[in-house]
Amino acid sequence: MDRKIEAILKKVSKPGRYIGGEFGEVLKDKSRMNCRWVFCFPDTYEIGMSNLGMPILCGVLNKEEDIWCERCYAPWPDMAEEMQKAELPLWALESGDPLRNFDIVAFTLQYEQCYTNVLYMLELAGIPPLAKDRGEDFPILIGGGPATYNAEPVADFFDVFSIGEGEESLPEFARLYINMKKKGNFSKKEFLHEAAKLEGFYVPSLYEYAYKEDGTVKSITPVYEDIPKRITKRIIKDLDKVYFPTHPVIPYIDTVHNRIMLETFRGCIRGCRFCQACMIYRPVREKKAETLNRLAKELYKNSGYDEISLTSLSISDYTQLPELTDCLLSWTDEEKISLSLPSQRVDAFTKELMEKVSSVRKSGLTFAPEAGTQRLRDAINKCVTEEDLLKACNVAFDYGKNTVKLYFMSGLPTETMEDIEGIARLAESVVDAYYRNPNHPKGAPTVTISVSCFIPKPFTPFQWEAQDRIELLEQKQEHLRACIKSKHVRYTWHDARVSLVEAVLAKGDRRMSKALLRARELGAKFDAWDEYFSFDTWMQAFQDAGIDVHFYANRVMGEDEILPWDIIDCGVSKKFLLSERRKAYRSETTGNCKDGCAGCGAARLGGECTWCPKSEN
Repeated sequence: MDRKIEAILKKVSKPGRYIGGEFGEVLKDKSRMNCRWVFCFPDTYEIGMSNLGMPILCGVLNKEEDIWCERCYAPWPDMAEEMQKAELPLWALESGDPLRNFDIVAFTLQYEQCYTNVLYMLELAGIPPLAKDRGEDFPILIGGGPATYNAEPVADFFDVFSIGEGEESLPEFARLYINMKKKGNFSKKEFLHEAAKLEGFYVPSLYEYAYKEDGTVKSITPVYEDIPKRITKRIIKDLDKVYFPTHPVIPYIDTVHNRIMLETFRGCIRGCRFCQACMIYRPVREKKAETLNRLAKELYKNSGYDEISLTSLSISDYTQLPELTDCLLSWTDEEKISLSLPSQRVDAFTKELMEKVSSVRKSGLTFAPEAGTQRLRDAINKCVTEEDLLKACNVAFDYGKNTVKLYFMSGLPTETMEDIEGIARLAESVVDAYYRNPNHPKGAPTVTISVSCFIPKPFTPFQWEAQDRIELLEQKQEHLRACIKSKHVRYTWHDARVSLVEAVLAKGDRRMSKALLRARELGAKFDAWDEYFSFDTWMQAFQDAGIDVHFYANRVMGEDEILPWDIIDCGVSKKFLLSERRKAYRSETTGNCKDGCAGCGAARLGGECTWCPKSEN
């Protein structure tokens, strides 16, 4: 370890974030590498080490003999201050080499609030933030992750984006880089031109955006004729055959998730109209139970973790869940390994599942009704009823649970104050059901309702909608507080001001880069953390950059309008999204994929899809 690094570790909190050397890290001889990557997570080590995508993509690159992919996480502000004092540039954990010495610097963009941390990390690394200012001596900057489905707010900072799933595409990208380097006279411009021809890669500098006088997008034009007009996302066709890491890096310090994470399937058969993940991860593809059981055994042997989490967007919809839990319980009980399931669908939570979960999980259960009335649940296509919720809660009460958490959203399209009042009524109905249940455990129940603010997201039926203004969102929050009468109901809510900034960035275009640079100049960083988010800083940055927040967040977009993210093809057609939007205003529901194909369009991407028809939609 560099002596300068060693000297400052005693001055910062949680030095274990920065030392590397963990059990399971990948070390290679850098002199024999043809392509060196550093994979950056723009948040703390504890959060980044709990992200499943990062070890998957690092691992698939490190399978290549001549490629080495290392890791880097955002230093906490106390560490950044000490680094700047010591004139230490940001480094990769494995080799300790500065980021600017790598061939490719990759960032995963999981959410919009991490954008200023990308700039923060580049600043600490001594890498210019704007792509146009980085010459041949600087690394290629690539971004990926769910936020890149609208990459326009950060398009000026990145050389290229990987759209979709990267297990196959990133090694292709690296191999193109290596082959062009070997030919000699390598230039970034030529490489990026060739990279833009690879399926799933978006090079923003090769597409020109023009705007109308009213501020909307006029046109999106490729610079070259031999690159695609739209970038279609990449998917993995068969999840049973794709790489999955079974030798995890074991951290020295506690992380958010100290456990084995098993990815059961990708995609979602449901069609919640506010949910971006539901649309961008289609089509649905599952892993076989036998594959997952084998992976779980290998991961346990190589990690020693005593908890296995079954991850997906909707675990109750995994078709082999009974078989998988039976397989896992056949050996995990003896090893005293617990199984955990994420948020449950109330219409799929059964006595049989509870019997399996109750033997291994002692915490409360989480459900997501999302809206307080049936009319609004139908409008957002959350096809569950109050009866479904109470039935699921009663199953939990029968098995000794007395805590339930319910997720809701305020500000949804077509919402009224009656829908807000319905949240309180629904929560109190759960309390009443607890006391009416003859099998309920001793003690009082606790029903926690967590209410977030609706944020219109790209590639959803609600992408055209306006977000409620802050004043109305706060009025709804206060009204709900006044409606809650039961002492057994706890109420938590999200800051409407944070949601406004998220909405502006989520629906932003390339003009947003000026605001992001200005926000960083004003000190913005770690915007997902309450102690660092500053609403005033963001409003100042937007004002200084000439950004009208209401134009982006609080305006209903025209159905015939060119959207900033129309450059991307996520598989789900705009025709389908428009149809779903119109059905929302009629409070009409659309069945899930299991009930029959609704024609979203994702089947054309191919793959071993559980529900999609074999022919194109």
